[in-house]
Amino acid sequence: MKTYEKTDKEYMPHEGALAHLKAAFGYSCAGLRSVFRSEMAFRLLVLEACVLTLLAAYFAQSFTHFVLLLIPQALALCVELLNTAVEATVDRISLDRHPLAKKAKDAGSAAQFTAQIFLIIVWGSYFWLG
Repeated sequence: MKTYEKTDKEYMPHEGALAHLKAAFGYSCAGLRSVFRSEMAFRLLVLEACVLTLLAAYFAQSFTHFVLLLIPQALALCVELLNTAVEATVDRISLDRHPLAKKAKDAGSAAQFTAQIFLIIVWGSYFWLG
């Protein structure tokens, strides 16, 4: 089996900080597009984020409240991106059932569940205590 190792030049094909930032931005946009197209869970979280952003804009009593209401949603989106990365990596290694693959995928799912519970607690507390 042939292995492939990237050289430093392949990691940084562009020279200069601005070129690096531009390339990194492009890679990030490509990742967002790819996950949005292939993952229903991510599309649902984006819809959830749109709805909650509108609700936060309406109900927040200050900019600080607005940001604090959006933090759990941003966390949920980030967790879903990382969960998708873990699942893709596990699937790339092997599609065979294996206890460690199940553990990795279940842990990613549990991380997303935890992020959603945090979101519910923050929003519930805001309206119950606020």
